[in-house]
Amino acid sequence: MDDLTDEAAGIYTRESPYLDRYVQMGIASDRIISMSFPRTPEDNAASEHPLLSRVFAYLEGKRDDFADIDVGLTVPTPDRAVLKATRGIPYGTQVSVEQLARTVPDLASDDESHETVRTALANNPIPLVIPDHRVRDAPSAAPPEIEQRLRSLEGL
Repeated sequence: MDDLTDEAAGIYTRESPYLDRYVQMGIASDRIISMSFPRTPEDNAASEHPLLSRVFAYLEGKRDDFADIDVGLTVPTPDRAVLKATRGIPYGTQVSVEQLARTVPDLASDDESHETVRTALANNPIPLVIPDHRVRDAPSAAPPEIEQRLRSLEGL
């Protein structure tokens, strides 16, 4: 089931009491292309979208891996491979950079590959849907306090 089918392109945002921030996402061509956690929302953002409702159910404790959501990534090929592998980390599971690197085709378990993983996660355009918070020794694209709350929510 793809919650984005036939949904209007645009920016959607809603305030999260749990995160003490807004959750903001960009939708284009029936795909999520961005997610961020600003302190103030975009002026022209709408507040109702099926995916945003799913995110808020997740923030209230409902398990969801968002695996069925189509993402639109415009990132370099090595980053794309890392982010694709990151999407496969199950809810409530935490892995290391080294473990993640071993699951990415064409990456070895060496310092250069680990740096590739860290860079891709730091530049992740869709944190939460691409769950970089499940990689314990790497940066998240979400602010540190958001990353910690997402980890806490999943018992990590």
